[in-house]
Amino acid sequence: MTTTRSAWSYTLPAALLLMAPFDILASLAMDIFLPVVPAMPGILNTTPTMIQLALSLYMVMLGVGQVVFGPISDRIGRRPVLLAGGALFAVASLGAACSSTAEAFLGFRLIQAIGASAALVATFATVRDVYANRPENAVIYGLFSSMLAFVPAIGPLAGAVIAEWFGWRAIFLTLCALAALAVANASLRWHETRPVTENETHPSVRPIFASLPFWIYTIGFSAGMGTFFVFFSTAPRVLIGRAGYSEFWFSLAFATVALVMIVTTRFVKAFVARWGIAGCVGRGMALLVCGATLLGIGELYGSPSFLTFILPMWVIAVGIVFTVSVTANGALAQFDEIAGSAVAFYFCIQSLIVSIVGTLAVTLLDGDTAWPLVSYATVMALLVAGGLGMLRSRNLQGKSSPVT
Repeated sequence: MTTTRSAWSYTLPAALLLMAPFDILASLAMDIFLPVVPAMPGILNTTPTMIQLALSLYMVMLGVGQVVFGPISDRIGRRPVLLAGGALFAVASLGAACSSTAEAFLGFRLIQAIGASAALVATFATVRDVYANRPENAVIYGLFSSMLAFVPAIGPLAGAVIAEWFGWRAIFLTLCALAALAVANASLRWHETRPVTENETHPSVRPIFASLPFWIYTIGFSAGMGTFFVFFSTAPRVLIGRAGYSEFWFSLAFATVALVMIVTTRFVKAFVARWGIAGCVGRGMALLVCGATLLGIGELYGSPSFLTFILPMWVIAVGIVFTVSVTANGALAQFDEIAGSAVAFYFCIQSLIVSIVGTLAVTLLDGDTAWPLVSYATVMALLVAGGLGMLRSRNLQGKSSPVT
């Protein structure tokens, strides 16, 4: 038997101010570092490959580490995992700032990723614990995704300004300070939300992998966020390299996509109430295909511009919000007692899909064009749409089966 703790009673704005910093910092630690990557081999007397490892291994550890910390949060609670992860992130950021060798820097980056993965899984498990059956759930996921859309646009710019005025070490000191503030706030206000079970047995995680909804909605999330990942990877090459945008105008154009996502999030609660989870995801996939079609037409019959590249992304951006706002609820609905584990596998699997399939799309197709974006969005959307059809068919069969 399971009961839910009732200590979490914050308003939605207060809850977002408490939780969002941990979500943002995990991504910011990657993007804010990008402007100084070319200079780091000379600074630390190492090779570019070693510095590239500091980027690649951070991403890998961020996803894989959640598989470890998810089950731990199911056993000991969300609060200790979050506070320990946030503190570890802060200490590792300080260590990276003080590093004088490549080996030490790489080690602290790995520890930083471990801390970020622990904080992330505890944050999203808390969202599942508290808001699973409340309309705020879709708003929170939508806002988190929208905020993360801004990080790749703002993070490098912030990193460049900080490095220019205060040096590269100040980038990691900034991350340390922000993490310390988030942990201090959480230590005072983040109450434990893990459901309390009357027995001490720990349910198996095998049902997660046997769940058809888990896989369909996890792939749905991968379709939405992976499309944005491919857009992020190709947009500079298309708009700056081919369309001749300056970095400033490129940043403004890029920011409009994130703005569309944020505005859409404002109305997502009403959409979920009207269409349900499957309805929102289905419409999200349709918008991905529509936007991809417009991108393809622009690539075939026009030249790269705001009209042919950014405006179709507005359509896709709405579809992304429709999708990512509800896929977590759809994927995790059956796993209240092991929400931490389910959240961990959900984010780990989608991160692997996004990084592997998205990177292959950009690499194998022409990354200077819209074709990687068109291909990824279309193929993933059709795959998810087929899965939703299977779910609908199974549900109809279940309703029509005689009761024995």
